[in-house]
Amino acid sequence: MAVKKVGILTAGGLAPCLSTAIGRLIERYTEVAPEIEIICYTSGYKGLLLGESIVVDQNMRDNAAVLYKHGGSPIGNSRVKLTNVADCEKRGLIKPGQNPLEVAAEQLITDSVDVLHTIGGDDTNTTAADLAAYLASNNYELIVVGLPKTIDNDVFPIKQSLGAFTAAEEGAKYFENVVSEHNANPRMLIVHEVMGRSCGWLTGYTAKVYQERLHELDFLPELGLSKERKAVHGIYIPEMSIDIAAEAARLNKVMDEQDNVNIFISEGAGLEDIVAEMEAAGQEVPRDAFGHAKLDAVNPGKWFGEQFAKLLNAEKVLIQKSGYFGRAAASNAEDLELIKMCADKAVEAALAGTPGVIGHDDDKNDELRAIEFPRIAGGKPFDTDVAWFGELLKSIGQTKGAKVEAAH
Repeated sequence: MAVKKVGILTAGGLAPCLSTAIGRLIERYTEVAPEIEIICYTSGYKGLLLGESIVVDQNMRDNAAVLYKHGGSPIGNSRVKLTNVADCEKRGLIKPGQNPLEVAAEQLITDSVDVLHTIGGDDTNTTAADLAAYLASNNYELIVVGLPKTIDNDVFPIKQSLGAFTAAEEGAKYFENVVSEHNANPRMLIVHEVMGRSCGWLTGYTAKVYQERLHELDFLPELGLSKERKAVHGIYIPEMSIDIAAEAARLNKVMDEQDNVNIFISEGAGLEDIVAEMEAAGQEVPRDAFGHAKLDAVNPGKWFGEQFAKLLNAEKVLIQKSGYFGRAAASNAEDLELIKMCADKAVEAALAGTPGVIGHDDDKNDELRAIEFPRIAGGKPFDTDVAWFGELLKSIGQTKGAKVEAAH
């Protein structure tokens, strides 16, 4: 199939790769096949359903590298699931009785799009697969080539998702300022809640980067400025069971010695227990279009803060969330290299007529390839047995909890 026109969309939450990925796709097509038309659907699948798009002109092509310097998604995102008919109808994206897949397909046909690049997480790319399958069943050939965006780094079978390295670095920078609040009050408990619904990679890697940056600083302990008071004292993630009583006993010693405790938690740590507790109390737990409990309503950071505050006899508790700060950043150097590599492979796959999600395939010796859509799934757990995580826990005096097997 000769490719004459390409569509690009970004969907789901933000990540520090969206702007860069858009920029590199535009650059790469301009380098290898400048005759191919490019359009960008605005606000993800919402724009596709409503037929709203931006035509990429020569000026945009010439200045695509500007996007490397910015976070967010210049073309906009939304959380829309094409197989959730009721939600699409409620939001006014389709008319009563319409099938969102059919509406999206008709728009792609109207726009004469041959290749659709979706930049998003597992929900975004599996939705794209549903769309491609629908088009194929209706005799319209469309190649969908996705790029894996998620700061959680939790997509099967992709080794490293785009934007996660940057989010960890930005989360570490964020806490560098927040941690100074430790001397604003005696017996201070600081809870740093990091994004990660079902995967603790980002929490662990953020703590790792933070501790590494901390070791580069000079201190004056005689005047109260010590590395120990600014260090991470506890890390809690969905993949590890949490013995709160045992951890409280350990952290009480830290509190007595340092007059403060700093803990990092994933926003999904203990999520099932918290939701069950809320529902048992008769509280309704709001959910998004994909059926996920809305984490801002569940508020795990607040829950953990309350539990530990009592057990540590904390005088003050500060709960801070770095998610929106980290996920909207521009790509760092490590991510920029990965994004360019994956975007170039995405263009290569598109021109070869090979659909899939681009990434280093865990099951095929980390080969960079277009991974088949049926193999793409969310909820990939963080491997707590990796050496750097074990060393991190050991350095802060924490014992690894029993492993919790994530459902897949």
